[in-house]
Amino acid sequence: MKKTDTADHIFGQEVRDPFRWLENELDEDTIAWSHTQKEKSSHYFSESETEEEDRKRLTEMWDYPKYFVPVKVKDTLYYQKNDGLQNQASLYMKRGAVNKVILDPNSLSEDGTVALIQTAVSKQGRYLAYSTSEHGSDWQQIRVKDLESGHDLPDKIDHVKFTNIAWTPDEKGFYYSRFDLDEQEGLGNDKYVNKLYYHSLHTFQTEDQLIYEHPENDELLLSPFVTEDGQYLCLHISEGTASANRFYFRRIGAPTQSFLRLFDQQDAEYSFAGNIGSTFFFKTDLNSPKGKIVSINLDDSGEPLIKEIAPENDSVITDAKFANGMFVVTYLKNARHEIHIIRADGQYLHEVTLPQTGSLTGVTCSADDPYVYFGIASFLNPGIIYQYNLDNEGIEEFARSTLSFNTDEYETNQVFYKSKDGTTISMFVTHKKDIVLSGENSVILTGYGGFNISLTPSFNPAVLRWLEKGGVYAVANLRGGGELGEEWHRAGMLQNKQNVFDDFISASEWLIDEGYTNSKKLSIMGGSNGGLLVAASMTQRPDLFGAVICRVPVIDMLRYHKFTIGSYWIPEYGHPENKDHFSFLYRYSPLHNIKQGQLYPSLLVATAESDDRVVPAHAKKFVATLSDQADPSSTLVLRLESKAGHGLGKPTSKVIDEWVDFYTFLDKELE
Repeated sequence: MKKTDTADHIFGQEVRDPFRWLENELDEDTIAWSHTQKEKSSHYFSESETEEEDRKRLTEMWDYPKYFVPVKVKDTLYYQKNDGLQNQASLYMKRGAVNKVILDPNSLSEDGTVALIQTAVSKQGRYLAYSTSEHGSDWQQIRVKDLESGHDLPDKIDHVKFTNIAWTPDEKGFYYSRFDLDEQEGLGNDKYVNKLYYHSLHTFQTEDQLIYEHPENDELLLSPFVTEDGQYLCLHISEGTASANRFYFRRIGAPTQSFLRLFDQQDAEYSFAGNIGSTFFFKTDLNSPKGKIVSINLDDSGEPLIKEIAPENDSVITDAKFANGMFVVTYLKNARHEIHIIRADGQYLHEVTLPQTGSLTGVTCSADDPYVYFGIASFLNPGIIYQYNLDNEGIEEFARSTLSFNTDEYETNQVFYKSKDGTTISMFVTHKKDIVLSGENSVILTGYGGFNISLTPSFNPAVLRWLEKGGVYAVANLRGGGELGEEWHRAGMLQNKQNVFDDFISASEWLIDEGYTNSKKLSIMGGSNGGLLVAASMTQRPDLFGAVICRVPVIDMLRYHKFTIGSYWIPEYGHPENKDHFSFLYRYSPLHNIKQGQLYPSLLVATAESDDRVVPAHAKKFVATLSDQADPSSTLVLRLESKAGHGLGKPTSKVIDEWVDFYTFLDKELE
């Protein structure tokens, strides 16, 4: 295998990088190396005694209707539904008793790799703006459909990702953000500048009007929206993936007016929750790490004053929406969701008695409508969509996903364990009700631990197959997530990132100590930042695991910021070119902590050729370095998928294929 003497000298430390050539996807050596890896993995997965039965059962388990929480516009509901084994969910409209498909993304490609990413219906319900992604790319194209005729307009908007679509009240156009196309280098630049544009219907994208740019900071992401009353254009501005944000606004009827910078310090999160005229409401963690709701009157003379509406309490506010003169507030308590209703003047009204425990899959409502729509799912329940009436507090089912698989034989328990420094960590453990704690059960332990993302109970039909095979499925709520608020998040980011790995390793030790499993039957799985999690845990404690599934991982912590949108993660991980940050990044970077001659757990690294969020080079360099340095008897498999990306819009057929391979790997490698 090709090796070079490439090395960097960073703050007095020599950092060798002999496989940097794998970063170039078009390099002939990279292409040849990738082809060889594909041949090896194809041979590995072909020698399976369980593939046929796993595929049959996974296909059966996936074949149930899947509903998404609807959005109401005027008197019409819009929702997505997958009949069962469709590669992509279709978009429906429901008016009265009539349900009608208005957009079927399965018709956009033969193999199902064109996905519907976002939809936005105009204020009066005349038009649908929608974006699609091809082969799992983050890049999207926006189109517009006339809902009266059912035909697409000729409008096409390219070079967009991470944007909202914000219709103007007159339905003549919408705001969006995009990245400019460099005519010389195309979209392959490592640096993009996000700008806000206005698109008028029936015009070319080249005629779109530049509304706002922030040239002094090219890491800012601009998310536009128009208030429900149609009076204000607002900008939620974030620096990469940072939780804190800026908030600007201006009146819709004053197109020449500059944006007023209501919150410009990026000192906290300010999530817009609604408005009554010139009084704006926000969910914020300013001096309240678990969140509170505040109001601010834009017409106040002098400096507008922030007024507290709903104070911080022991639970974390994850969302707040304005509906029918009230706030629908979502709380997270012990990694489980609750809904509470609070009046606009701050008077607490009541908690909504949810029909079942679990996680909310979404909440939608309108400022002038009494109906709230939400979904609830759990590890053993695929989800029910409910309609809640704020006027009479009545709850009705809107749609239910029904399985052919009986989940009554299984149970989920929430347990608590101590991490290395004594911090108490929550974990959900799902298994058969009659499990025997003999220390011989096969376990999948997963986690994430980053970017303020909470892991709450969620449904995945693939997990049912694991349970049916006698396995245990565990999900740990690590620091770095949002389960306990912003302090919990900060306890697992930047210089505190090692806490996340310690929490995960302690979860593994707890499962062994409590008799669920042993190190030879314990597997760990994680994707993206979770891929970093399992890779770092593996390099730090190679003795603890029998198998590792590392999906679309961030691996090279000294160069991650140089690829595509990697620089947006600097607020979370730190900047490798900062001396203090380099120190802690280098200490845990999986690529730089592989030990010569070490026997590592069996490892499956899964990535995809079209991943433009975490580029495949991370996975490839990890596999190449392990192949070069690890004990030759270490099992190492690279699954390199074509026509797929980071996971966005992955078709059902590819998801099933992936899990078939995962279970082939675990059946082979867990002793």
